[in-house]
Amino acid sequence: MNIQFKKGVLELCVLVVLCRKDFYGYELVQTISKNIDISDGTVYPLLRRLTGENYFTTYLQESGEGPPRKYYQITPKGRKYKKVLLLEWNRFTEGVNNLIGEGDAA
Repeated sequence: MNIQFKKGVLELCVLVVLCRKDFYGYELVQTISKNIDISDGTVYPLLRRLTGENYFTTYLQESGEGPPRKYYQITPKGRKYKKVLLLEWNRFTEGVNNLIGEGDAA
């Protein structure tokens, strides 16, 4: 998939997944990677930025497999932002699909 497509939609994907439950970074990357080919090097800077913008909070939880894990939890502000991005995404994909459909008809 085109890297610019992924970068543009990754923020929405992270917000959508974190609305389901809290995740630690690696777990989040693995969950998204089941549907979109991404690397953790792409997700961690995004998590830092969105946390800095108060869309997420973080907390540490002990792990039986090593050091404590940093979990990300979406805030009410993050849930509102996800709704805005989702509306924009739906409008955008509808417009693109309309253009594609018009092209196929010609």
